[in-house]
Amino acid sequence: MNLIDFLREHEAAIVQRWCDLIFGTYAPETVQFLKKVKNRFDNPVAYQTNEGVKGLYKALIYDMETEQLSNYLDEVIRIRAIQDFSPAQAVAFIFLIKNVVREQLREHFKGEVRIDQFSQELFDFDCRIDGLALLGFNVYMNRREKLHKIRLEEVKNKVSGLLRRTGMSIDYH
Repeated sequence: MNLIDFLREHEAAIVQRWCDLIFGTYAPETVQFLKKVKNRFDNPVAYQTNEGVKGLYKALIYDMETEQLSNYLDEVIRIRAIQDFSPAQAVAFIFLIKNVVREQLREHFKGEVRIDQFSQELFDFDCRIDGLALLGFNVYMNRREKLHKIRLEEVKNKVSGLLRRTGMSIDYH
């Protein structure tokens, strides 16, 4: 068995653990809600995070294209960008998968030496995760840029409205 086969076989457990760790980055009272309610409408943050993580995991183990990875990253990161996570906090969840995979391997092999057989594959997987984190940073920055543009437009619209009421006008272009 190679690492990718192992990851495919244990997909559900790994994805669930990864989501649990991501939810753990929120305040304790929020964690309970995120883990309890998974309905798309009652808890869009948990739903979107779960869907994004499932997609990311599949993209990783089935070696999907960068565009697909970006889309799944965006599912998770767009929430974190709006919630004012710092760039490091927003993409740190990506690195959590490294420990989740190792925990799953240790649990499966019960501490046997066989885990060493995956050392090169784990190194390659870790490199892929590192690249994913860099891509995640780009996704985060794009989301923040869009958010700032929206906020800027809101301010411009408010100022324009106030100026129109006073009989003045301004051209932003």
